[in-house]
Amino acid sequence: MSRLRIVAARGLTGTEFARQVQAAFCRWLLIVAVLTLPALQAHADDWPQWLGPNRDGRWRETGIVDVFPESGLKTLWRAPVAGGYSGPAVADGRVFVTDFVRESGELKNNPGQRSELQGKERVLCFDAKSGRELWKREYNCPYQISYACGPRFIPTVDGDRVYTLGAEGHLLCLTVKNGEILWAKDLKKEYQTESPIWGFSGHPLVDGDRLVCLVGGEGSVAVAFDKYTGNEKWRALSASEPGYAPPTMIEAAGQRQLLIWHADAINALEPATGKVLWSQPLKPDYGMSIMAPRKEGDVLFASGIGDVGATFKLASDQPGAELIWRGDNQTAVYCANSTPIIDNGIIYGCDCRSGSLRAVKLETGERLWDTFAPTTGQRR
Repeated sequence: MSRLRIVAARGLTGTEFARQVQAAFCRWLLIVAVLTLPALQAHADDWPQWLGPNRDGRWRETGIVDVFPESGLKTLWRAPVAGGYSGPAVADGRVFVTDFVRESGELKNNPGQRSELQGKERVLCFDAKSGRELWKREYNCPYQISYACGPRFIPTVDGDRVYTLGAEGHLLCLTVKNGEILWAKDLKKEYQTESPIWGFSGHPLVDGDRLVCLVGGEGSVAVAFDKYTGNEKWRALSASEPGYAPPTMIEAAGQRQLLIWHADAINALEPATGKVLWSQPLKPDYGMSIMAPRKEGDVLFASGIGDVGATFKLASDQPGAELIWRGDNQTAVYCANSTPIIDNGIIYGCDCRSGSLRAVKLETGERLWDTFAPTTGQRR
């Protein structure tokens, strides 16, 4: 039974559950071994990519603390990094992170305006126990995006290789051991597209010998590369904008389906070929398809900014999906920058309008409760 299932089974109230979720969020500090208490140390599984080993945001270790001591946590080590939104990936005793070192230009805090900056993106690797820098790779990377602080992508570690994606579309495959670049792609140049205004953000998905990426351009919103060579295996889909949602794998109708949510619709593709299996319109404001669609049973949920949220019933006999409900301003939860969790028929997610953590019935979209405890701490 997962940690979340234990919480739900205990029948916790909204506030109590929020405390549990808050502890889960804080686990990021524990997992990178930056902060911990020797007396409370427990074995921590690797966290080799966005949302963990299974890309589901759940940890499966035992012995995780629920409440931090009032005295705080002991700092084991610190390591300087520059700007960015990239979280750490942890695998085999190493911590990987990306950042951006600005050299010139004015950073504008305007969501609708692109900053023009000169600088370098970097890939950094640290020893998880000591914080010692093991290697570093950097490359020139002028920025022309909004919120141009740095990369958005959490590195993906796959065996002896690590994959990174920069905010301007630089896709790299490096060795875990010493950071040697095995292959690289400039997605903007190769696919004749521009950076989304908020940068390349959709975390690529390793699937067998493929690396599936959100790219952009005519007929190439989604592209699968050979993860060993970087050669293109297939490309698919066109859209008004590529969006920001990570490629997501599900199983339905007895087969694996690759979900690509771009600015106009959720699409299911055949993983090996990129063939479109089905498509359902779902258009968030400003092209902000960001969260990864989430599935429980035969129901799929996705939502975004602008009261855009819906569930779809997945067909059982052949690939397909039909609308169950669409949300309005009194129902659903509208997750923009964060991907929710669905457990036992309840959606738990942070609403992009209110800033609160909400619990919503998957079956109907009915709101059960909301709390600000793990977000702002008070109503805005």
